[in-house]
Amino acid sequence: MFSLVSGVSLYSPDDFDYDIKTSLCITGHRESAVYTSLNDDTDRRLAVSAVKMMLYRYIDMACEAGYRTFLTGLAVGTDLWASEYILRKKRRDSRINLVGVIPYLRHAEYFPSVYKSILRTTELNADKVICMNSNPQTVYNKSTENKGVYRLRNYYMIDHSSAVIAFLNRDKFASGTRQTVLYAEKSGVEVYSFGMEEIMNIIMKSDGKMESVAREISFMRSRFAEIP
Repeated sequence: MFSLVSGVSLYSPDDFDYDIKTSLCITGHRESAVYTSLNDDTDRRLAVSAVKMMLYRYIDMACEAGYRTFLTGLAVGTDLWASEYILRKKRRDSRINLVGVIPYLRHAEYFPSVYKSILRTTELNADKVICMNSNPQTVYNKSTENKGVYRLRNYYMIDHSSAVIAFLNRDKFASGTRQTVLYAEKSGVEVYSFGMEEIMNIIMKSDGKMESVAREISFMRSRFAEIP
């Protein structure tokens, strides 16, 4: 079984062989969930950059706490932003593993070209890409038996992690990210989350200056407990 995007060999869900104690998964919204106080392109670019910086800071915190294996669902937005950054960290630290988990073979069929390019690079450089559903006919549709393919992918990542990083907005009550976080809480998996309210507070505190936003996020105290 091979990826339709990169051609790499795909693994089955049974092929996860990493230590769950030091494994962490990442979930979060798409780029469309990044909002600003103004309808201004510059303001929006700053907000997107701030979300990415916060996500990167959380990943750094996780590494400092002892997490070594990172699972991502390889969706547009948060998942692939995280994947890009984790690959950069892998080049400097061989102890870090990146495991991609895709819901079904054709999941990237309608990805924008920029995200499909990131996905291809990620798959080519990940330690493993696991496919939850290998049926080439499977597509997502809310009115068919395949409506749960994303939920199964998200729950799999939680079941194989001891913590989760989530970009979660409080107003997104029906999102897949919230569903994943609720499942993590029920499963006793540690949740480390941030949302646009926190991002906008940092931007306002920094007077909308990119350098100040970056400094504020860089000097955040770690929120992670060290792995015993």
